[in-house]
Amino acid sequence: MAGSGPHERSERRNAGELEAAVLAALWAVECPLTPAEIQAELGGGLAYNTVHTILSRLYGKGLVLRDADGRRGAYRPARDAAELVAEAMHDALDRGPDPIAALKHFVTGLSAGEARALKELLGEEGPP
Repeated sequence: MAGSGPHERSERRNAGELEAAVLAALWAVECPLTPAEIQAELGGGLAYNTVHTILSRLYGKGLVLRDADGRRGAYRPARDAAELVAEAMHDALDRGPDPIAALKHFVTGLSAGEARALKELLGEEGPP
């Protein structure tokens, strides 16, 4: 059976990786892209149907918007990368039993530059 050997399976990406790749392609440009344009950006032999399925999943999750400016089937990100990462961080804190302990562990893993930026953002006094 084609595509079912061990070599092919090891190269198969999971849906989360494909979603991240599609979002990265959309964030890299300033205009909406069609599935065919995203397919070309990603390369790697992804089928058009695979790209379309990933876009449909992202649309269902509210992560991409279908463009309404006349380009039929064009997509753009609903939020920028920083907003999406911040949302994931908030979600992770909300799921844990002790968000303060999780924050302590997170902060101890920051680089010096990240720690400096966090201190500046907090104004050394607390959140705005």
